[in-house]
Amino acid sequence: MDLFENLLKSISLPKFVKVNYEITQSHVSSPEEELCKAVQKRNILQKIKPGDTVCIACGSREIAHLADIVRVLIKKIKIHGGRPFIIPAMGSHGGASAEGQKEILLNFGLSEKNVGAPIKATMETVHVGISASGLEVRLDKYASGADWIIPVGRIKPHTAFHGSIESGVQKMIVIGMGKQYGANICHSRGFGEMSKNVREFAHTILEHYSNIMAVGIIENAFHETYKIIAFPHDTIEAEEPTYLEEAKSLMPKIPFKKVDAIFVDELGKNISGTGADPNIIGRSPVMGRWEPNADAIVMFDLTDESHGNVTGIGNADITTMRVFKKFNMESTYPNNITSLVPKAANIPPVMPNDRLAMKFGLKICLNVDGQKGPKVVWLHNTLMMHRFWVSEALIPEVEKNSALTIISEPQPITFDDKGDVIDWDWD
Repeated sequence: MDLFENLLKSISLPKFVKVNYEITQSHVSSPEEELCKAVQKRNILQKIKPGDTVCIACGSREIAHLADIVRVLIKKIKIHGGRPFIIPAMGSHGGASAEGQKEILLNFGLSEKNVGAPIKATMETVHVGISASGLEVRLDKYASGADWIIPVGRIKPHTAFHGSIESGVQKMIVIGMGKQYGANICHSRGFGEMSKNVREFAHTILEHYSNIMAVGIIENAFHETYKIIAFPHDTIEAEEPTYLEEAKSLMPKIPFKKVDAIFVDELGKNISGTGADPNIIGRSPVMGRWEPNADAIVMFDLTDESHGNVTGIGNADITTMRVFKKFNMESTYPNNITSLVPKAANIPPVMPNDRLAMKFGLKICLNVDGQKGPKVVWLHNTLMMHRFWVSEALIPEVEKNSALTIISEPQPITFDDKGDVIDWDWD
């Protein structure tokens, strides 16, 4: 450590001010009531008969109030006499194992005790058919055998490809319920073909399974439930693109055209498919770089909910020993093998602590104003965008933006005796 301290001794860390990001967006007061209204409006449960099995598919992304939404859905299914169960719909996540995927759902509060239905987890799939482009289409074995299938997922911009269909109901049907086998086939022609492949695969599955309905969730910029949509079978393909555009309009961004560095407290698979959402940090191993086009991105920690899956760390220039020690190959590499993007898991230079990681990050920034200091944005994570910290050099730009308000005095960073940040306030 003395070597790194010596090499980076000329780098001074700036003071930071806390900023409130005021984005005027509504949210529903009760996601449970919103779910009830959506289901009633589209009447998607009307055909369920007593004794019918109902497969509820849930993914690996953290969705606000997911357990509450699923619990209410299960209650309504039981009113119709249905026998619901839950499956993990998450492709190769969770180490591409049934137990790993079940554990993710349990971490989201989807235990039978909490929501009223058991989890059935498997990596086995069945053959569905051939897509329009000639690729085999697969579906989760338990879903295939159910009388009804209801994926419950968030509709949002994807982190590695763009198109009329990105993350959402159809991707969950194709990638999530395709498990590792089916997801790998869909990824086989690269992200340039992904939106088309997802549409074609979904069309094939929906043609063969007329028993699929869906619940789509849109969140606002503050990770709050904005809207819940119930999709009858025949509306999924036609309606989802419109809701994707609505979700895109709510997507937050770092509100600066150019910064020197971005600090990210935590990345994680529960936060984004690539740990920290590229749509926010402006960097992707597939799509390149765009605003705010930071010279350096430093990531300090990995969420416990990631179970050692560091996918997305490849977007960082510097990380810490804390992240490296949490890295689990078995959790990470199945995701990268399936998506065909190994760069997403490339381990950047590892520093012993937060202070040296920060200094290393600032060291590689180009064209820093020697008088004003580096322009740094410090995020807790890319789901929490309503409040963040900026270095003093960005104060003039904050003051010009009516959506931003400085809510603290400039503060120096405090470190413990190991060189890690302590008592940093995100409230």
